[in-house]
Amino acid sequence: MSRIIRLSIIFYTAWRFNLFGLIRDNLKPGVRRFILGLIASTSPSQLPRGERIRLALEALGPIFVKFGQVLSTRRDLLPDDVSNELAKLQDRVPPFSNEQSKAIIEKALGHSIEVIFSSFDATPVASASVAQVHFGVLRGNETHPEWVDKEIAIKVLRPGILPVIESDLALMHDLARIIEKVSEDGRRLKPREVVAEFDTYLHDELDLMREAANASQLRRNFANSDKLMIPEMIWDLCHTNVIVMERMYGISIGKTQELLAAGVDFKKLAIDGVEIFFTQVFEYGFFHADMHPGNIFKWAIKIGFTNSTNGPFQFF
Repeated sequence: MSRIIRLSIIFYTAWRFNLFGLIRDNLKPGVRRFILGLIASTSPSQLPRGERIRLALEALGPIFVKFGQVLSTRRDLLPDDVSNELAKLQDRVPPFSNEQSKAIIEKALGHSIEVIFSSFDATPVASASVAQVHFGVLRGNETHPEWVDKEIAIKVLRPGILPVIESDLALMHDLARIIEKVSEDGRRLKPREVVAEFDTYLHDELDLMREAANASQLRRNFANSDKLMIPEMIWDLCHTNVIVMERMYGISIGKTQELLAAGVDFKKLAIDGVEIFFTQVFEYGFFHADMHPGNIFKWAIKIGFTNSTNGPFQFF
């Protein structure tokens, strides 16, 4: 898709969800404010601003959704109503087809699904902006008898995602420059720096081997911790676009009612969360940089590692 067509879609989406009205409200009286006011007045959307922003990002596709996910954790930059809506972007991206997912896995691992897995759930348990996750059970073999009946999670990179990312990031850089020129609030928030950082972060995320290596390092750092669990990587089944790890159970920290029903102590949860983060940053200088609720689970069922509803966090 040419940049002109894509840019037209972005501007249409901004009009459709009345984002021009949000920009207008941050402009001083003048020609720009008047023109944007006219455009905003024709928009069909009268929803709350946070919901309009979320729906616009969803309409623009996985890269804009990912950008919204990153922003949702920055409550120091955004109003609460906007942050709360952007938090809903997590785990809401439509999955790609089962056929595509299986084909990618089989090509990466060099064998059919049936050879490697005794069970494979073709329906993804989670679908994010860059990848989706399936559950399965390893079949095991003479080389790896420890794999027999091992429950695992398989993360698969979205097919054809790189060209989409490159195109959308180029447009994000353009839009950031425009916002800085027309809006005082835009200049204060430094959108060009935000997009540049997002650019670097997103390209790193496209290499799943890097993600697996980082997860393994974090797992080693907290090997003796009773507060944090990191899934073990199955290295012989990890590639740049597919990684396989042990399956873990828990409740997303974003699901407040489920945590309450499980009897989780929220005060202890908060204390442990702060301690875990400070330990990562100040003791190891190596930390999980995508700590939105879709990636953090609370162990709150009576199996395996602990029989307590106040067991450790899990990071993914």
